[in-house]
This record gives sequence, structure tokens and C-alpha cells, in this order.
Amino acid sequence: MASKITAKHIRLKRAYEAPDKRDGTRILVDRLWPRGVKKVDAAIDHWAKDIAPSTEFRKWFGHDPDRWREFRDRYGAEVNAHPEQLDKLKDLARQGTITLVYSAHDQLHNDAVALREFLLASK
Repeated sequence: MASKITAKHIRLKRAYEAPDKRDGTRILVDRLWPRGVKKVDAAIDHWAKDIAPSTEFRKWFGHDPDRWREFRDRYGAEVNAHPEQLDKLKDLARQGTITLVYSAHDQLHNDAVALREFLLASK
């Protein structure tokens, strides 16, 4: 039986913060590459753009905290439409630390926060 994914398995980090050895596997979870960040400096191991919010949905949300609850619900449906990507993230988290890398300024209301919640709630 696979080990349970716990909070210590999944870190969150802005793309503009320096990579660290403690990050483990670094996964960019945005559909767009972070503006002004060089690929070599980002040290991204995987780019999971297929599991990122769709462009139209991302623009609707606009990181508006008043839309956060609806964003999480709707994003959950989008994520579940890509079970292979979600399973890959789960497998990586079970193998060791992963860091979900995102570019949003709002560190509380973004796709990486929601995705971490989905991973922690999954079996």
C-alpha cells in the first residue's frame, strides 16, 4: 500500500524565490512561464501546465479572495479531468518532498494552494 501524503511532503514556493535543496522535486504548476525568470535559474524538474487552471478560468479568478471558494471548487473539477497528471504528482509526493512552484503574488489564494489541498485530501 502506498504511503499517505502528508503536509511535510508538499511545499509551496513562488517562482521568484531561490531554489533550495530542501525543495525536493520542483514542479511548476502555472500554465504560463513566470515572467522574468530564466529557466536555468528556476530549477524546475517538471512543468505541469496541463493541470494548471485554464486561461479563461485563471482570468475569471484574477486572484480575487471573494472568488476563492468557487475557484477551488471549479479548479477541483478541472484537476479531476486530468487524473494522469494528478496521479503523477501523488506518486512524486509519496517518493519524497515536492515543491509546487507558482508565480502569483497572493500566497494564500492561488492554484498551488488549492492543488496542495487536493493532494493532501486524496488517497
